[in-house]
Amino acid sequence: MRSLIQTLLAPVVWVADKLGTRREVSRDEPEQARVDQACEGLALYQFWSEPECIRVRREITRLGLAIETRDARLEPEHSKTLKEQGGKLEVPCLYIHESEGEERWLYGAQPIIDYLKGRFGE
Repeated sequence: MRSLIQTLLAPVVWVADKLGTRREVSRDEPEQARVDQACEGLALYQFWSEPECIRVRREITRLGLAIETRDARLEPEHSKTLKEQGGKLEVPCLYIHESEGEERWLYGAQPIIDYLKGRFGE
């Protein structure tokens, strides 16, 4: 039943996600370039219509971040990677590849939002 409801509401969710969030953090060009480069080591594993994933994507937009999103429901390879390397099939999950080569998997909307605000904050 939940799957049917999510399917029916998917277009509404998409419109709300795209139109309901605006970028609130502005940076000068060199700073934005530095942030964009730092975002290359990040990827959000998510389900497109999952409410907690929407919260994280809205924060990404609000902070003006260019983070790749990977749908673990629609793409079997992302689902497999999330389960095998991240340890569990749970979304949202932020993959973090640090410049020193360390990899981390951060689960949960609020911890991800807190991490993004702390690293790229306001």
